[in-house]
Amino acid sequence: MDLGLKDRVYVVTGATRGLGHATARQLVDEGARVIVTGRTGAAAEAAADALGPNAHGVGADNADPATPQRLVDAARERFGGFDGILISVGGPSAGPVATATDEAWRDAFDSVFLGALRLARTAAGQLPAGGVIAFVLSTSVRQPIPGLGVSNGLRPGLAMAAKTLADELGPRGIRVLGLLPGRIDTDRVRELDALAPDPAAAREAAAAGIPLRRYGTPEEFGRAAAFLLSPAASYLTGLMLPVDGGAIRGL
Repeated sequence: MDLGLKDRVYVVTGATRGLGHATARQLVDEGARVIVTGRTGAAAEAAADALGPNAHGVGADNADPATPQRLVDAARERFGGFDGILISVGGPSAGPVATATDEAWRDAFDSVFLGALRLARTAAGQLPAGGVIAFVLSTSVRQPIPGLGVSNGLRPGLAMAAKTLADELGPRGIRVLGLLPGRIDTDRVRELDALAPDPAAAREAAAAGIPLRRYGTPEEFGRAAAFLLSPAASYLTGLMLPVDGGAIRGL
């Protein structure tokens, strides 16, 4: 199936590794052109070089209020357009709600919640009909993940904001949606597994709770994300798609 991605222009934040990078790779492979971001210009440029001439790296901090417009401008200046954005929200520090400090909540709110909304708000004001805004969230939107209290607190609210934004932008032909990765084999998930006394046993136990009995790969996530970002998914908006091997037990 032709996803209709050829020559479309996307911004993918947090794309130096993991889920963002896998999505950028799939978009480029399908003929799109992509602005990839990372916290440093060097990391973003290295990631873009690995993707080829249809990718361009920009160092950017999602929590910086100047970042959203700078990324849209980069897309237009480098590739002559702006058709969509994948906002990879990142993960707050692990730990329980009971011991998370006010500072931890404020820092996570600025980067995970407010930073993502600024990116979406700027994109909403400048996307044409047929544009798309997608958030990389977590299965914690649907059910809490043990040991990730701050994430569990913020991501469901961001998902509901995205759902509301889909209502607001739908009449203009702009789609808004979210992806809910579960246990995908990324550096972030390996770091979380490593917090357990026996990381190998923790991974085995987590995999046993997934109907497919394994962690997903970044490439599997990237294919799902590229489809949702593409014109082939033109009648999909307001949804939160689990990419979790069936781990979420509810509908």
